[in-house]
Amino acid sequence: MSGPTVENFPKPTSISGGCLCGSIRYRVDFPEDHDFLQLSGSCQCTQCRRSTGALFFASHTVLLNRLSYLTPTTTLKVFYATPGFQRGFCTNCGSHLYWRDESRDDMELSIGCIDPEFLFGEGGKGEGFGFALANMSGNNVWCGNEIKGVTDGMIGNERGIKWARSSDEGVRM
Repeated sequence: MSGPTVENFPKPTSISGGCLCGSIRYRVDFPEDHDFLQLSGSCQCTQCRRSTGALFFASHTVLLNRLSYLTPTTTLKVFYATPGFQRGFCTNCGSHLYWRDESRDDMELSIGCIDPEFLFGEGGKGEGFGFALANMSGNNVWCGNEIKGVTDGMIGNERGIKWARSSDEGVRM
């Protein structure tokens, strides 16, 4: 069986996810016209590296009005490394859940917090929606911070747009 391609891949109608300790749980219901290719991206800025503890922040853009919390959000805290830009995390376990520009009606949902059955299928059988959610065919920002020989070969080489800084600044790599 061949793997998914940009022309042919399964797309979820909804997903669920949450933090490591389970105190924050959410559900996202995708609109029929959701563009799974363009809304999948990454960031390699120093702030995202430090807040996620990873080489890059892999994310999927979702509309705020399509996300609903399934649990109380008492452990959800927002941190502002830059005014107007939220980083949501759980105060119990520290899971980084999202990044959000407050001037927009969407958020960048952390791929790592999406439930496993949606990423790679129940029991790891490879029947999930990982390609739809994490294909990085959209905007990949702060690629000017790539780590040569490591992240420069991981993101945006075959698909997607690599931006030296933010996509607003218009400097493509």
